[in-house]
Amino acid sequence: MAHLRGFGRCLPGRIVDNVEIGALTGADPAWILQASGIEQRRFAGEGDTVASLGASAAQDCLSACGAAASDIGLILMSSGSAERRFPGPASAVGTALGIGGVPAIDLPLASAGSLFGMALAAQLAPAYGNVLVVASEIMSRTISLTPEGRDTAILFGDGAGACLVSAASGIARVVDSELHSDGEFAGILRLNHTGPIEMDGKTVILQAARKMPRAIADVLERNQEPASGVAALLLHQANLNLLTRVAQSLQIPGERCFRNLHRYGNTSSASLLIAAAEWWQEQNGVWPGPVVFAAFGAGLNWGALLAACL
Repeated sequence: MAHLRGFGRCLPGRIVDNVEIGALTGADPAWILQASGIEQRRFAGEGDTVASLGASAAQDCLSACGAAASDIGLILMSSGSAERRFPGPASAVGTALGIGGVPAIDLPLASAGSLFGMALAAQLAPAYGNVLVVASEIMSRTISLTPEGRDTAILFGDGAGACLVSAASGIARVVDSELHSDGEFAGILRLNHTGPIEMDGKTVILQAARKMPRAIADVLERNQEPASGVAALLLHQANLNLLTRVAQSLQIPGERCFRNLHRYGNTSSASLLIAAAEWWQEQNGVWPGPVVFAAFGAGLNWGALLAACL
């Protein structure tokens, strides 16, 4: 059995609102809010890196868990916006934490990477003890802040999140997970070695709105948990319309679907763990019941994870 011990986050200090983005892209600020649900996002500073944001989120997570870096047996790190092809940022996070030599694996999965990391961590925790999952993105360096890049530039922000998964104990137990990948639609969301991110937004939303609810329903049905009993729905924060559609399709009350998209925009694979960290802070140390984590992203990759009270 694997347990969730806690979460952490790191958000850069620079706040970029819709007025600033609108001035650069020619988009009306009111339209940006209506189309996405986003009011502002964070942009990394010149000295920030994917690894430095990830290390800060990891430190925040360890502090929240009352754990030491020396307790970590394995690092799984997701990022779709790392600065170089290789090496990836995972080993740099380990070094920043003072645990060079601990195995560190990169998962270059945009959007769904943190979910895949959590699911893999639950399987690997019995062998490694404490598995640190980190997701860090600097998406502001992948977009084009021009009228031509408007449709993607308005969406993305920067940040990092972290989760500690343990074989021994924690705040909740990982019950089950389900992961899927399908390359048929890989071209609808991509970041090539040169040029800005490319996205067919309508097709992405259509695919996500179909695939995420099915994965969630499958996990719930397999574990005989009714959707009506889900205490919280923690989703990749991609678009307000998508969050609403997923909750409605499962007939889960909207207030149980956590949202912080309006503050941070879409931080790709970091968003799920940033959301989890903020949601958990609101729970006053009490896991409220069955909680579903779910994400969808480039690849296509998607899935769901169920966590419940101890």
